[in-house]
Amino acid sequence: MIKRYTYLSRIRNFYNETSLIKIIYGLRRSGKSIILTQIMDELEEKGIDKEHIIYINFESLDYSNIKSAKDLDTYIKSLVKDKNVYYVFLDEIQKVKDFEVGINSLRITNNFSIFITGSNSKMTFIELSTDLSGRYVSFRVNPLTFKEAIELTNTDIKDYEKLLFDIFEWGTLPQRFSFDDENAKLSYISDVYDSILLKDVVERMGLKDITSFNKILQYLLEIEGKEFSSGNVKNYLKQEYKDISTETLYNYIDALCSTFIINRVYRYDVQGKKVLKTLNKFYASDLGIKKIKNNSKEINYSICLENLVYNELIVRGYEVYVGKTKKGEVDFIAIKNKEVKYIQVSLYLNNEETIKREFSAYDCINDNYVKYVISLDKEDLSRNGIKHINAIDFFLADNF
Repeated sequence: MIKRYTYLSRIRNFYNETSLIKIIYGLRRSGKSIILTQIMDELEEKGIDKEHIIYINFESLDYSNIKSAKDLDTYIKSLVKDKNVYYVFLDEIQKVKDFEVGINSLRITNNFSIFITGSNSKMTFIELSTDLSGRYVSFRVNPLTFKEAIELTNTDIKDYEKLLFDIFEWGTLPQRFSFDDENAKLSYISDVYDSILLKDVVERMGLKDITSFNKILQYLLEIEGKEFSSGNVKNYLKQEYKDISTETLYNYIDALCSTFIINRVYRYDVQGKKVLKTLNKFYASDLGIKKIKNNSKEINYSICLENLVYNELIVRGYEVYVGKTKKGEVDFIAIKNKEVKYIQVSLYLNNEETIKREFSAYDCINDNYVKYVISLDKEDLSRNGIKHINAIDFFLADNF
């Protein structure tokens, strides 16, 4: 497995920090456990002996006896033999009831550097109790970036575009690249989704109407990149002989977001300089989910590229919004360290009408923030102070 340098470089500053819990969260099978392993390897390279590294994977039956905060606290402390720092790695910790209490108990002893992973909202700011409030740093892990996929598959430069279109279809969950057979890839991606549905949604949230849940996901994937309307979703479900309340609809959407299957993207009013909570959009955390949940056999490559650009911006640490202007919208507004970037995405700028549409999206934006159009065209089509970037160059850039 390749090294996940993007994440390791962010976490390294906290390796020896005993006062803060390191939370690594994200979509199932996106590589969180691998990152824990790579952190442990780096610690051993720095001279930390294995006796001071404790690793527990709560998906293993070996640790099925650890069910509560007390069990966790007792077991970890039983392994301590001296006053040196112990590095504790707890994989899929959400399986332990009230785990925050147990972790906080370990934290206050001040000789544990604790790393935890999880695959649902329990690992985010949404649901962590006051026991850990202000006592943790969190790092979201996504499936592989295009650049990481190149490294994993050892793809030659002449085949970069071919790999990109393969990702449009199958996504970038790391293990899916192990399969050449299409049926095997489909089976693997389906199994990942079913695991999320069973372990993170049905068991934990008590979901009963799985059919409606799947239909809502299917609808959101079909309208990806378009403004969301709860009324349209409910009408769609009625056509499928399902009628649900608005409250249930939003609960199911929250479940899709909190398990990292999809991402909710809010609109940002460019003129008013404020975030709007209505008519937001949704993008898939991994494009492979569209393969098993979208009814259409046709792949909208333009939307796939837009989705992948969004995912790349998130990995790079940007807050990302859809830009609302007086005359329409800009695909993305990316903000990091008070720096703002406007981004339009188009698969190809293959005629004057498309070029005019993409570049004119900026006509009513008068500020001096940098503006980009990203496409697969190799010719530099920059104009009027707006920068055009080839999509592959964007994905490979060390800095953006």
